[in-house]
Amino acid sequence: MDSDSLPAPRYPLEVDVEFRKSYGRDHFTGTLKNISASGAFLENSIDEIQSADKLNVEINLSGRSRQLLAEVVWKNKRGCGIKFSAGQQKDIQIVDDLIFFLESKQSEKKDILKLIFEKL
Repeated sequence: MDSDSLPAPRYPLEVDVEFRKSYGRDHFTGTLKNISASGAFLENSIDEIQSADKLNVEINLSGRSRQLLAEVVWKNKRGCGIKFSAGQQKDIQIVDDLIFFLESKQSEKKDILKLIFEKL
């Protein structure tokens, strides 16, 4: 297996989002449960969402709102896996910023654990 076929690292999170099918009028809510540079797991219980659907996902973080284009790549009763579409640089940047923030939090937790174990 070459490195190009390996999935991007996933980072756990819990971010509420609104989304709708592209060209759809109905808005739904869900929760991003993990994210990578290429996609995310979108927890939801919406029966109308199916594999291959195109979605507009609105993420609101720290006063910044961005709509990301995504495609549903698989679905189960807990939610769906979505793949981000190649979009504008601003779209890519918000995902990169979120991943950087999540990586920093993980690093801080490791540093705290290291300090605790050093004192024991």
